[in-house]
Amino acid sequence: CVIKVNYQLHPTKGTTNLHLDISDAVNVMVYVGIPKDGDSEEHIKEAFRAIDEAGCDILTRRRVRDKGELPGALWHIYNARDADKIRDLLNKIVVEKGGRLEPHHDPIHDQSCYLDGPLRERLYKEYGVEGYAIVQCLGDAVFIPAGAPHQVRNLHNCIKIAEDFVSPENIAHCFHLTQEFRDLSDTHSNHEDK
Repeated sequence: CVIKVNYQLHPTKGTTNLHLDISDAVNVMVYVGIPKDGDSEEHIKEAFRAIDEAGCDILTRRRVRDKGELPGALWHIYNARDADKIRDLLNKIVVEKGGRLEPHHDPIHDQSCYLDGPLRERLYKEYGVEGYAIVQCLGDAVFIPAGAPHQVRNLHNCIKIAEDFVSPENIAHCFHLTQEFRDLSDTHSNHEDK
């Protein structure tokens, strides 16, 4: 998977919306660049603002400010055990907005939602679910366990390379997730037998 898009100016949109994968994955940032077609200082300020609003710890915020490392992407990764609570919140929001829950669809597998600040806050207040906010800079590797719901928002133009693998610790969970994907409707984009 290679991504090269800049969504920093759209704080409620993700470069990769909330989803989970059947296997473990490692994602390495190999390029970060500030767009040359605009105000580069403003791009940098917006990236810092996104990091501050995302719930990143103080060491991460210092790393990108004091050490001058250029942040490429902002990740939110949740524990696999919290996936059902996240689904419940997303389904509740659909109903609150007057929508109808479709059978054989899944709000995480559909990859149609990005948990912005207010949604992350609601997830914490109503379900006690808190994810990990991670800033990925050039050269950083991010490991995502199988079944862990996660989303990415690029802060600058960047290229990331991902590799899927199955760790011995997650084999049983990978089999469970494979069956979960098989239960999606035949027309669902994630229905393919992996």
